[in-house]
Amino acid sequence: MEKTLSSKLFALVIATLLAVACLGLSACGGGGELKDGTYTGQSSNFEGDAVDGAGYGVATITIKDGAITDCTFETYELDGNKKDENYGVSLSGNQNKYTKAQNAVKACPEYAKALVEAGSLDGVDTISGATVNYDQFCEAVDDAMAQARA
Repeated sequence: MEKTLSSKLFALVIATLLAVACLGLSACGGGGELKDGTYTGQSSNFEGDAVDGAGYGVATITIKDGAITDCTFETYELDGNKKDENYGVSLSGNQNKYTKAQNAVKACPEYAKALVEAGSLDGVDTISGATVNYDQFCEAVDDAMAQARA
């Protein structure tokens, strides 16, 4: 009888410790409830080269009922100019570089759409030719989501 009581007490202590550990891990894992509102996050500056281009990304997310319902993502050159249909025109002498620059710009709304559909960054895949934008997108969204959790 005494052994059974000790075993039950031991099991209860272990279960309690596991529960506390799980709660602690979820708090550190970036989880937590998202507050309704619109939040804007920014990536750090990327000091690129003539091929990848330098700049940063800005993501704006809208949270409703704890879920991401809208997202926009835009990238900017370090001087603050938005990367748009004219981005990379100076590279037009090298069609491959210009095409790559434009493909990266076109990936921005695709990343935003994928985030809304997936509900988290885990469901957003890298688009070929827009890896730098993907990194900037993830960093900017993380920044915005941290604000939504604050």
